[in-house]
Amino acid sequence: MRAPAGRILDLPGDLFMIRILGAVLAGLLGLAFGSFLNVCLSRWPEGESVVKPRSHCRSCARTLAWWENVPVVSWLALRGRCRTCGVWIGWRYPLVESLIGFFWAVAALRCISTIISEQVSTNQLWEEAVAALGIMLFAWIVVALAILDAEHLWLPDWLTLPAIALGVVFKTVVAAIQNYVPANEVRLGCWDCVPPWRAAVMSLFSATFAACLILLIRWTYWLIRRREGIGLGDAKLMAMLGAWLGLSGALLSFGIGVVLGALFAILVLAVPAARRDSEAWLGAKLPLGTFLCIGGIISALWGEPIINAYRRWAGL
Repeated sequence: MRAPAGRILDLPGDLFMIRILGAVLAGLLGLAFGSFLNVCLSRWPEGESVVKPRSHCRSCARTLAWWENVPVVSWLALRGRCRTCGVWIGWRYPLVESLIGFFWAVAALRCISTIISEQVSTNQLWEEAVAALGIMLFAWIVVALAILDAEHLWLPDWLTLPAIALGVVFKTVVAAIQNYVPANEVRLGCWDCVPPWRAAVMSLFSATFAACLILLIRWTYWLIRRREGIGLGDAKLMAMLGAWLGLSGALLSFGIGVVLGALFAILVLAVPAARRDSEAWLGAKLPLGTFLCIGGIISALWGEPIINAYRRWAGL
């Protein structure tokens, strides 16, 4: 990157501002898509359209003004309550909007940091752009599934199954970009590149293996307790994580999810009311899918350094 003639360019400062501006714009776009996701999360369980009617209070049915739909800001201005009936809106609305905004900002920051590098090739440019878009879509789907499971113990097939297919397509497209060599460029080789067909097969294998892991645990629990312990929705969710993140990423997601779920169960068990009602505690259902989704997000954003750190610690 060169400065125009007659102009002194503060290169480090300019690059820093490009990164920040790109992350802010992506974060704002993420807030908007997070607001739309909140509409979906409120209407999907009721079988309602996400397009009509316009946004309204779920209690008094009053149509919201435009300024009541500004992500996060409106919730803070209204102090989390409807200005007409005063009903509590809930923490889920600003939480979902903030999460999507944060994840999209991180994805954009990583993409821009690579693209503005002087050594970046055409393949790397497109690969980083597609990877960023993939993480954004993945985060949107995973946050949706996490909230649906937390609130309704529901992981709908019409969301998880298409997401598995999208994960396979994503891996295939990334591999095709890595293997593509423009006519005006010469590349000596790519040691970690795989053919697109092989990337698709590996993604499908990872999805199958990850799902079988949950099915094995489900079958083992049935043999011991003669009752269902893990739903089939969790197996399909693990298949989705395997398709998007690969086998190592899916296993990391599973490990993080199990640890978080166990810690949550211990905290709930520490509540005196839970200890008194032991039968209710034993029959309570834990939203495992929510914790797997949290593990999936962590794995998607920081999985590679976590896995590399573990390999160094284990001497692998």
